[in-house]
Amino acid sequence: MKILLAEDDFVTRKTMLKLLSKYGECDVTVDGMEAVDAFMMALEDNAPYNLVCLDIMMPVMDGYQALIGIRNLEKERNIPEDERVKVMMTTALNDQKNVKMAFELGCAIYSGKPIDEAKFEQALKRLNLI
Repeated sequence: MKILLAEDDFVTRKTMLKLLSKYGECDVTVDGMEAVDAFMMALEDNAPYNLVCLDIMMPVMDGYQALIGIRNLEKERNIPEDERVKVMMTTALNDQKNVKMAFELGCAIYSGKPIDEAKFEQALKRLNLI
């Protein structure tokens, strides 16, 4: 599996990288703008990501904006909905408003931090990523 992680906090980034690396190749970005750029480059190289993990609160471009950018790139390339990348939003924001917004924008998994590894693995199985 090819994974893209967008996380601005160094400690969380290192922890997430350790977790995600168990499941495949993981590229890391530190803000939403870098994530959208990395996603676009992967599409252009015909090597798309299978999973994108986006922190919501990031500088330059937040996770919601990055998710919109990713979905727009997929629409521009006429990627069918069932073939679009699975997106996991990771955040300390666990209120109903943020959860609802993330799913409306097209995320597949919403997880509070710290990430529960067992629940994360269950979600990957449910999405047929492992």
